[in-house]
Amino acid sequence: MEAQLEEFVRDSLLARNGPARTFFSREAPRLAEACREMADRLARGGRLLAIGRRQYATDAQHVAVEFVHPVIVGKRALPALDLSFADDLALRALARPDDIVMGFAAPTGDPGVDRCLDAALAAGAQTFALPGSRGHYAVAPPHADPFIHQEIIEVLYHTLWETVHVFLEHREAGHDLGSTDFLYPYLGRSKADARTLLSTVSDSIQAKAGVDEELRTETAARLSDVIAEAAVEIARRTAAGGAILTFGNGGSATDANDFALDCVFPAKPRRPIAAASLSSEAACLTAIANDIGREAMFLRQLIAHGRPGDVALAISTSGGSANVIAALEHARARGLLTVAVLGYDGGEIARRGLADLAITVNCDYIPRIQEVQASIYHTLIDAVYAVLATEGRRSQASAHAAAS
Repeated sequence: MEAQLEEFVRDSLLARNGPARTFFSREAPRLAEACREMADRLARGGRLLAIGRRQYATDAQHVAVEFVHPVIVGKRALPALDLSFADDLALRALARPDDIVMGFAAPTGDPGVDRCLDAALAAGAQTFALPGSRGHYAVAPPHADPFIHQEIIEVLYHTLWETVHVFLEHREAGHDLGSTDFLYPYLGRSKADARTLLSTVSDSIQAKAGVDEELRTETAARLSDVIAEAAVEIARRTAAGGAILTFGNGGSATDANDFALDCVFPAKPRRPIAAASLSSEAACLTAIANDIGREAMFLRQLIAHGRPGDVALAISTSGGSANVIAALEHARARGLLTVAVLGYDGGEIARRGLADLAITVNCDYIPRIQEVQASIYHTLIDAVYAVLATEGRRSQASAHAAAS
C-alpha cells in the first residue's frame, strides 16, 4: 500500500506539468495583451472585482489580497475586492466602466458567475471568464480535473498581478503621462517599443510556468513519501472521527480555506471529510487580534476546537509566522497530528520540528511557492481519499469473509 501510494503521489504531481505547459504556451500572448489593458484601466482609477462560489471563492479572495497587499517588495497597493457574495444585480450597481471583473468557476462552469460577468460587461468593465465563453478574456477549462484546472488558473492570475506592475511602470517611465509629463522630467524620454514589451511579458509568463514545472518535479522526487505518509495519518484520524483544522495568513489563508472547502464540498464525487479553516473566521480573527494580539489568532481558535484526534494543517510560505508557530505548538501539546506545507527552507517551523510531517517547497519566491503548494495539498486530498477507499474495500472484504 505504501509504495503504491507514494507512486500515486509522485504521478499526480507530475501529471500537472504537461497541461500547464500546453496552456501557457498557448495563452501567454493573450494574457500579456489582457494585462496591458488591465494596467490602463487601473491607471484610470479602475478596480479589480473578483467573484467565485465555494472553492472558487478562494481564488477571488487570493487574487484580491495579492493586488491590495503585493508580496513583491516595493510594489504599490492596487484596488481589488472579493465580491463572491454578489449576484448579477449587485454587480450592476457596483461595477464601473474602468473596472476589471474576474469570474472563477469549476471546469463545468457556473451560471451565476456567468450572469455576473454579463452584468459587468454591460457596465463596460473588462471581464475575465475563468473559465467561460463570454468576456474580454475567456478560456476553455485548462483541464477536466477540478484540482489541476484550479491550479493552472492560480498561476494565470498570479502572472497577471506580477505583470500588471510592469505595464504600470512602463506607462510612467514610457511616458503615457498626457499633459502632466512636465512633472516627471526624471522619467525616460523615449517610449519603449510596446510590441517588444508584450513579447517579453509573454516569454516571462511561460518562464514562470516553467519554474513551477521544475519545482513540482523536484518535489515529487523528494517528498512523495512524506505526502503519502501524511495522507495515511490524516485518513486514519478522520476515519476515526477526527477533523482537519487548517490555517494560514494572506494567500496561505485562502489556500487553507480552499483545502477545507475541498474536503467539505468535494469537487469530485466523494463523501465529505470533516474540515474547517480557522482563516475563514473573520469575526474571530479580528476580535482575537484586537483583544489579545495577532499571535493568538489561530491559537485561540485551536484551544476552542482542537481535540487529540484532530489534524492541525498549517500552510505558510515562510515557515516563520508567529501565529502559525503558536498554533502548532499548542496543537502538538494537545496531541493533534501536525502537518505543515511550507516554503523557503521551512523556516522556524522546520528548524524547531513543530510539524510531525513537514512538506517544504524549496523556493524563495512566494507566488511560485504558493502555486506548487496548491499542487501538493490537492494531491494530498486525492491521496487521503485513495487511502480511505482502500481501507473501505478492506473492511468490506473482512466483513464479507466473516459472514461467510
